[in-house]
Amino acid sequence: MEYRMIAPCYFGAESATAFDIRRVGAKDVTVTDGRVAFTGDADVLAAANLHSRCAERILLLLKAGRADTFDALFDLVYSVPWEELMEADAAFPVKGSSLSSQLSSVPACQSIVKKAVVERLKKGHGVQILPESGMEYRIRFSIRKNEAEIMLDTSGEGLHKRGYRKKSTLAPIKETLACAMLDLGRIYPDSAVRDPFCGSGTLCIEAAMKALHIAPGLRRRFAAERYAFVPAGTFERARTAALEQVVRSAPFEAVGYDIDPDAVALAAHNAKLAGVDAHVRFRTADVKDFAPPESCLVFTNPPYGERLGDAAGAAALEHTLGERLARSRVKGAYIITADADFEAHFGRKAQRRRKLYNGMIPCQVYMYYDTGHAQGKGGPAPFVKKENAL
Repeated sequence: MEYRMIAPCYFGAESATAFDIRRVGAKDVTVTDGRVAFTGDADVLAAANLHSRCAERILLLLKAGRADTFDALFDLVYSVPWEELMEADAAFPVKGSSLSSQLSSVPACQSIVKKAVVERLKKGHGVQILPESGMEYRIRFSIRKNEAEIMLDTSGEGLHKRGYRKKSTLAPIKETLACAMLDLGRIYPDSAVRDPFCGSGTLCIEAAMKALHIAPGLRRRFAAERYAFVPAGTFERARTAALEQVVRSAPFEAVGYDIDPDAVALAAHNAKLAGVDAHVRFRTADVKDFAPPESCLVFTNPPYGERLGDAAGAAALEHTLGERLARSRVKGAYIITADADFEAHFGRKAQRRRKLYNGMIPCQVYMYYDTGHAQGKGGPAPFVKKENAL
């Protein structure tokens, strides 16, 4: 059976999300702001959950239509054959959103959606009582300009929860956002990565998983694995196929640094849980001593806002990072921050910038490239390599 699915993602991460979705065999892939829609069978549903590095979750689109009144919303939801999807004892919490629509009250819409599902299930299963004591099916709705979408969540917990980060440092970068950033830098099996502000190690760990072709969902479970309408063995087959793609022998290596020994210990623990500790190392070090090798890619999320609390302190760290990178020739540096004055503090304009949203917080990824091979060909200048480079 073919399904229409939606993969919500961070604004700015759509192209990376679409790439992952196409790779698992999806058809009719459509990219719009903050989401990727696609078509596929149960195998695609499972593979999309397992392999999507940037998507926040995979939603099954059950119905779409106009809903400018509560009656219209009720009828739209009631038209879904819920009895074919859910057992009579299923639990079905409802969550949703409404924007620029006649039905502006989300709690009221939740009640209508819930009532419609209840009435359809009672009729479809021929019962009068729905105990909601069985399997949970999370229903989601979205109403935009009076157009409603009724969806079923197949992921459960958000896809950024890979299963390896049990604990984290203050305000860590989300795994999905980290992967959207890494996608800008082109990680390969033989890449070398450095992060001078590693925190709980997310950027280094996600880079290693990408380089080694480790599916991000291999160490977790998904809601749809328990859904009655998903054929038995679907997710097991997807996991087996994903395991066969892993390349443990890849020469990839990453090193993360942090001034906090507790953060370094936590990052090392997370790398072990993720199964990439043979390729990723973490060390206690100050950014003022950062000396990345010429062949590496630098990805980092400098402390700012919650993680530091002091704008002047953040500016000083950015300035130090700029000085250290000015003494090195690296393949590229990709720095994400919400600091609008980053370039002034860093001491150099970026060759490229990409806007990414961390939730509702607009951030920029500032990109600097080693263009040593392009010198004399009109390319931008590389980092200045000084006589006393470390």
